[in-house]
Amino acid sequence: MPSLTEDDEDAQPVWPDYTNSPIYTDLTPMPQNDGGPNALATIAYAPEYRTTSSYLRALMAKDERSDRALALTEHMIQLNPAHYTVWLYRARMLEELDKSIEDELVWLNGVSLKHIKNYQIWHHRQVLLTRLSEQIANGRVEGGARKLEDVMREELAFLAEMLDRDVKNYHVWSYRQWLVLRFDLFEGYGEIDEVERFVRLDIRNNSAWNHRWFLVFGRERDEAGHPTSFTVSDDTLDAEEDYAKAAIRLAPQNESPWSYLKGLTRKRGRPVGRTLAEFAREFADVTPGCAPEGIGRDVELPAAKVRSTFALDMLAEAYAAEDATKKEAEFAIRLLAERYDTMRRKYWEYRRMMLGLASPGKDEGKGKENAASAAATAAVG
Repeated sequence: MPSLTEDDEDAQPVWPDYTNSPIYTDLTPMPQNDGGPNALATIAYAPEYRTTSSYLRALMAKDERSDRALALTEHMIQLNPAHYTVWLYRARMLEELDKSIEDELVWLNGVSLKHIKNYQIWHHRQVLLTRLSEQIANGRVEGGARKLEDVMREELAFLAEMLDRDVKNYHVWSYRQWLVLRFDLFEGYGEIDEVERFVRLDIRNNSAWNHRWFLVFGRERDEAGHPTSFTVSDDTLDAEEDYAKAAIRLAPQNESPWSYLKGLTRKRGRPVGRTLAEFAREFADVTPGCAPEGIGRDVELPAAKVRSTFALDMLAEAYAAEDATKKEAEFAIRLLAERYDTMRRKYWEYRRMMLGLASPGKDEGKGKENAASAAATAAVG
């Protein structure tokens, strides 16, 4: 499957005049029915779209599977690449007409690079790769023998090209997970190395962090395709923890590696807060015994060195688990609510209320009223 050039992407096919073309003269076009001649709100389609879709409806009404119908779907996809019914019709025709899947992938590459936010192209791609793998297994690939490994490497190279253009494209990352799982590309295809490349380019790329988690823990599935518990070695867990901590030290206010680190801790069956408290104190100067006396709402917050609100949250969770350090938990939560994460103040007030330490101050009554409804109204994330 050759890579496309910029010229290939920009090339525009010359489409026939369907009303005068001898290929389509036997068809009676079927205009869209918007509710009769006196419809209240018709859609102002462009003339080219209106004509093309009318002839395509005529073919679909006949359920015709032919070269001319296939050509019409290509034209229609150019005009509206999100038309999922046309994609389905095209996929069925490709199979029944026994068209070259590799030729279709070359065409699809151009569509994908031109419409990078489109979703339908990726389901179509799943259908094509599944069929191609079956053809390879049965020795039915046009032009001689093909190895599935070569096809997978070409596919991963194309995905790298897509992600270089739009590094956080959700559809591409989702398809990549499907590809890795469907064809067991967890080992031997450089996926971890590629993820690390994307993290180096942008350490805040949450899609790359999510894919790394998938590569480490996502390979075992039940019959319904849902993830099951996959046991990895302690050495792997240690290495992943070191990787996450190194990323946090580079960018402490980056939520992705904090979430990754919390997930690893839960995989070990350990309480997140208490396990990671010592590490979190590197980024938030809130230690046992640091909370001043009388830290009610009417008391001014003392200074504290905080480089990460995520570390502060983790310390609040750790200190809240012990009666002896609940005042430090309250201190951390107040720092978040009143200084470092005021956007989510209602949520932090709810967390503070749950500590059970609220002592009435001159405006504490109002704080309690606000906190009482915070569970329903606060948004996290």
